[in-house]
Amino acid sequence: MKLKTVFLAAALALTAHAQAATEGKDYTVLAKPIPQAQADKIEVLEFFGYFCVHCYHLDPVILKHAKTFPRDTYLRTEHVVWQPEMLGLARVAAAVNASGLKYQANPAVFKAVYEQKINLADSNTFKQWAKAQKSFDSGKLIAAYDSANNQTLAKKMEELTNTYQISGTPTVIVGGKYEVKFNGDWNAGMKTVDELVAKIRAERGMKAPAPRVALKSKGASVAKSANR
Repeated sequence: MKLKTVFLAAALALTAHAQAATEGKDYTVLAKPIPQAQADKIEVLEFFGYFCVHCYHLDPVILKHAKTFPRDTYLRTEHVVWQPEMLGLARVAAAVNASGLKYQANPAVFKAVYEQKINLADSNTFKQWAKAQKSFDSGKLIAAYDSANNQTLAKKMEELTNTYQISGTPTVIVGGKYEVKFNGDWNAGMKTVDELVAKIRAERGMKAPAPRVALKSKGASVAKSANR
């Protein structure tokens, strides 16, 4: 029985190794690393465009998956700017990020831009559209859009796009180092993201974070939000 157990453990180990993310197939190594926004954590960075059909399909998948990230891992999103006309949508993305409404507003923005063909790159059109929304705090989003640093944040997105030569969307980078290759399967890509997060953690010698504790009551959820 002991010998069988050894063989079984070895087989499982080989299977796990075979299923691990493979360089060239599941990810590539960036020639020029991208500095993280939070150096002491592990960043999952997505370069996206509200106009992009692939980003439109990836968005609900990556937002859902980001909720499962360990405590030392976070999602960062930057809108690409390949030409001046894209700065308008970058301003919308910057407002979404700054307002903390990514999970609430992003689905509505994608629907407006991609499905309904509403020109949210235009400032007046965006504000009129935002005021009519009921699925998120429109006043909070508009305030972030009108803030003094909104255009600066959009310009930084343009600089990032150019500096790191982002040529396609979505581009997802883990730890500022590894670019995920999705191969047509967004959910499989999330598995690769998780494996790269673990890889970055091991490379940096970071201690594994404590597992997230599921909240069992509304009161506990409120308490958690208050302590963030």
